[in-house]
Amino acid sequence: MESPRPGGHAGPIGPDGRAGIDAALVKRLIDAQFPQWSGLPVTPVEVDGWDNRTYRLGHAMTARLPTAAGYVPAVAKENHWLPLLAPSLPVAVPSVLGLGEPGEGYPFPWSVRGWLRGETAARARIDDLAGFAVQVAGFVRALQGCDASGGPLAGEHSWYRGASPAHYDAETRRCLTALKGQVDTDRAREVWDAALAAEWHGEPVWFHGDIASGNLLVAEGELTAVIDFGTSGVGDPACDLVIAWGLFSGESREAFRRAVGQDDGTWARARGWALWKALLNLTGFIDSTDRLRAGSELRVIEAVLADHQRFG
Repeated sequence: MESPRPGGHAGPIGPDGRAGIDAALVKRLIDAQFPQWSGLPVTPVEVDGWDNRTYRLGHAMTARLPTAAGYVPAVAKENHWLPLLAPSLPVAVPSVLGLGEPGEGYPFPWSVRGWLRGETAARARIDDLAGFAVQVAGFVRALQGCDASGGPLAGEHSWYRGASPAHYDAETRRCLTALKGQVDTDRAREVWDAALAAEWHGEPVWFHGDIASGNLLVAEGELTAVIDFGTSGVGDPACDLVIAWGLFSGESREAFRRAVGQDDGTWARARGWALWKALLNLTGFIDSTDRLRAGSELRVIEAVLADHQRFG
């Protein structure tokens, strides 16, 4: 999906457990804390995330373990709020079946979830990308319509998604300096300045915080579920529009734009979020051998710059 937080990540699992997490640890935790599920096979999922390690538990469940202390607040947040949000959403979200405690040498709380049908969204799995864009927009609108009373205000727990992109101003400007000659930094700076100028003054609404292909599940080309609400909260929904320049383009981007709505200021901030993320990722890829990932980030940046020229 993306790079490590604050940009996020998902990818194939390597042979070693991250943060000391492996299938044997998960098996011991299950045996000790959920004996009713003892004996079920524990196997890594094919594509995993950065914030958490996820393992299949039998055929109908997963065990999900944070990889570092910074991701721990998401456990209680998701466990509390997902059951309250789920009835108002048009597709499935993770169901919480159990809350685990630190143990067996693992220092953090963790959770057991229901297994969700589908594969991570990729263009090759979606025949009608414009129609899929409308489905994603419908999810975003439905989430924004959920009751935000008492919801967790954007801040450190959401990696400042839902807050002003100004939180990442210094980081973005460092990236612009580092990438001079690699991207059109003058135009990029205009996009960033426009995002900061378009301050949000609306009532807080629910946002997911990481609407991206790795967190969208599809089956037969249809959106079936949205996962990983670790960056969710209530605040400015601009961050949930970033997929417009990631997965979508051309007709599908226009379909998403029409279906999701949002005012010009929100789109300006969304361009800022997309630019920050792509610049940050690109600084990590530009001198590496991962030219494919670097090219992907460059395409996002060019799309954002063109969008600003058209709409900004």
